[in-house]
Amino acid sequence: MGATTLTHVTTINPNNTNIHGPVVDEVEGLIRVYKDGHVERTQVVPCVGTSLPLELGVTCSDIVIDKLTNVWARLYVPMMTTTTKSSVSKLPLIVYFHGGGFCIGSASWSCYHEFLARLSARSRCLIMSVNYRLAPENPLPAAYEDGVNAILWLNKARNDTLWAKLCDFSRIFLAGDSAGGNIAHQVAARLASTELKPLEIEGAILIQPFFGGEARTESEKRVGNNKRSVLTLSSSDAWWRLSLPRGANREHPYCKPVKTRSSTVMMRTLVCVAEMDLLMDRNMEMCDGSNEEVIKRVVYKGVGHAFHVLGKSHQLAHTTTLEMLCHIDAFINHYEPFN
Repeated sequence: MGATTLTHVTTINPNNTNIHGPVVDEVEGLIRVYKDGHVERTQVVPCVGTSLPLELGVTCSDIVIDKLTNVWARLYVPMMTTTTKSSVSKLPLIVYFHGGGFCIGSASWSCYHEFLARLSARSRCLIMSVNYRLAPENPLPAAYEDGVNAILWLNKARNDTLWAKLCDFSRIFLAGDSAGGNIAHQVAARLASTELKPLEIEGAILIQPFFGGEARTESEKRVGNNKRSVLTLSSSDAWWRLSLPRGANREHPYCKPVKTRSSTVMMRTLVCVAEMDLLMDRNMEMCDGSNEEVIKRVVYKGVGHAFHVLGKSHQLAHTTTLEMLCHIDAFINHYEPFN
């Protein structure tokens, strides 16, 4: 299949009489973009505050990273018990990026709030969930820049905040799901040659990372436009249209894992793949030929895209999410099955 150039001006409804002009692109039920640049997003997931059940053993607060760009983060801190205080003096930090095709989503979405609180409790990690700038108002690489700046901000925050006293800044993990997995991967690559000491990025956790290309993979053809899937082929194409630099197509470097276009050596990475996800083949391919000591790949059977945040009402998704939490814990803390 030949490469095609994507634009932001494909008119969907030329007869639209909205004051903002005709709709030029949309993902039905999620986002609508008008000719004058106005963007409408549907609130499909509720935004929630920082409160958490006391029995979870995790505290939560919001922190400002950059006032000028309005980038902030939600911070999860496991409560220290007598046992943990005596056995662990410092805790690893996960810097997490939410999914949403680069165009929707929030660190305050209830599904992420619940999942990351559980992950913090399970893995005994601090988690900083970054609320980065969204496309199309802020096309890529804005989200990547926000991710890099969030890491650099840690250098300033580590001496000024109470939570920083619990944090082992030499054990930072970059993580994210879907578009957030792409962001985590790209941020890791951008920081690979940057002097961060005393900060140190130990690894990356990529949950169904969002990559693309002009040619269709077998899993894209198989899942295709199954309307039961959270991510369809048409919505995937739309997310790329809305987030890539104007005039770019899906062969743009932002769509590709870094290792496929350079000799960059990847850091220790966990890649979580879903069997019923149209991204399955692309996720599998990024691991092919890599040393298993560097890239760990786990395939979750019978579940689809974003099952860990959007499938809690389904028993299989719920059970598989618990399995994923165990795998992430093992990856971070270097024990079976990943030691």
